Amino acid sequence: MIGQLRGKLLAKQPPQLLLDVNGVGYEIDAPMSTFYNLPAVGAEVTLLTHLVVREDAHILFGFGAERERRLFRELLKVTNVGPKLALAILSGITVDAFLLCIEANNVDALVKIPGVGRKTAERLIVELRDRAKHMGDVAFSLGAAPSGANGAGAAGATAEAFSALVSLGYKPVEVTRLLKAAPADAQTTEDLIRHALKAASTA
Repeated sequence: MIGQLRGKLLAKQPPQLLLDVNGVGYEIDAPMSTFYNLPAVGAEVTLLTHLVVREDAHILFGFGAERERRLFRELLKVTNVGPKLALAILSGITVDAFLLCIEANNVDALVKIPGVGRKTAERLIVELRDRAKHMGDVAFSLGAAPSGANGAGAAGATAEAFSALVSLGYKPVEVTRLLKAAPADAQTTEDLIRHALKAASTA
């Protein structure tokens, strides 16, 4: 199992990034909570990882904090929750907010996350209720450097944000609406996605 990687960030196009580790390029899928804290392309970054092995592919997931990876692993244990949905959940809600939803039986907040229907939300609450109590004290973070400019123009950033949100499970029509509502000062891909996810969660 690959547990951690440190190397140069070669590219980042949510939800995927490319990390050069001693000349080997690792394609890594990461939640937006990790993307928000990535440094600029060309900088060094350390990520905790989780490898998912399928018959047709080996997929590496990366996280900037142990709490994110631990929740991701717990989500994979829930009935009918796969890596893609787990990634969408971590992108659509913070670890702390998710744990509060589980503790408070807040189904309505969970169903606002793309891909999470009422039955799935209820299943998450039932299957994670006991385990969630032990996740709140995990606070280890790798302390990634603040995000830098992603080098894309406004049009490129919007296209990347659109692609990322669709990959996370949002419908194209909804993504278009969310991105149009983003403030004018949201210029980077990460800022656009952050505003879109915030707007979706309060809709």
